Amino acid sequence: MHYRKLGHTDIDVSLICLGTMTFGEQNSERDAHEQLDRAVAAGVNFIDTAELYPVPPRGETQGRTEAYIGSWLARRGKRDDLVIASKVAGPTDWCPHIRGGSSHPDAANIEIALNDSLRRLQTDYIDLYQVHWPDRSANFFGKLGYEYDASPSLPIEDTLEALACQVEAGKIRHIGISNETPWGTMRYLQLAEARGWPRIVSIQNPYSLLNRSFEIGLAEISQREDVGLLAYSPLGFGVLSGKYLDGARPEGARLSLFERFSRYSNPQGERATAAYVALARDHGLDPAQMALAYVNSRPFVTANIIGATRMEQLESNLGSADLTLSEEVLEGIEAIHQAHPNPCP
Repeated sequence: MHYRKLGHTDIDVSLICLGTMTFGEQNSERDAHEQLDRAVAAGVNFIDTAELYPVPPRGETQGRTEAYIGSWLARRGKRDDLVIASKVAGPTDWCPHIRGGSSHPDAANIEIALNDSLRRLQTDYIDLYQVHWPDRSANFFGKLGYEYDASPSLPIEDTLEALACQVEAGKIRHIGISNETPWGTMRYLQLAEARGWPRIVSIQNPYSLLNRSFEIGLAEISQREDVGLLAYSPLGFGVLSGKYLDGARPEGARLSLFERFSRYSNPQGERATAAYVALARDHGLDPAQMALAYVNSRPFVTANIIGATRMEQLESNLGSADLTLSEEVLEGIEAIHQAHPNPCP
């Protein structure tokens, strides 16, 4: 396993981060513990979760993912050799079960959410606590074509001050953001410098061969400001493995079970996927490993958040850390990207 610094901190995190949003929905507690054991044995020390998980989000299962990680931590011990990341949900009408859908990341909601996460995780601190999505209307979760919305929203200043208080209390070591924009990222950095509050150390946004929009405005910020990308959906919900090509819907796979996950399944995305899969096979590579290795190779990426429902998927994902793509493959990827730029934002 390879390791990179988490922002400006002295923490080394594994290049492969274990994503856990299937724990409690597609994966049982036993499955979750098995995945955690195998990932740690392979050198993974970075585990990402959220109060929202598992997905699809439902009131009946909300918080179960953290609870499964918590039961594993209690059994395993040795908490301090791991980096645990979680997230506080933002406001949304599609999750009314989380504080009535009005979960603005203010001081009161952050305190409730954080304490609940600590209880479920059975720990007294979280290494990286992230704001899952912005409070304001902005381009995230696949939205493009920004339209200004003057509706009231919680100022970033209020969120950052609330997080600073929890860092001071010792419940959080470091803070990060997720699904953020260039403006939002720079606003967090500006406020931290002006007020002496904790500086964000990471940004968790989507990044894959099907969605390289992070490169347009955020990659430069990541590198110049030392706010590394924690790349999520690096396989585009598994699409880049090629298993959904030609309308295939394997039994038990995410897109077979949940129709709501259509972000990476549009016609232009399918054409791009077919090209990437063909490129991988022409070079004797597993398409999923090629896609993950590309994300791993980007200089602005701190960690690549992989997820699996089966152990063989996990093994393949872990193996991507040791795959170096040839110049010929990288040139082929760029040619496909030029022909099919960001088909699935």
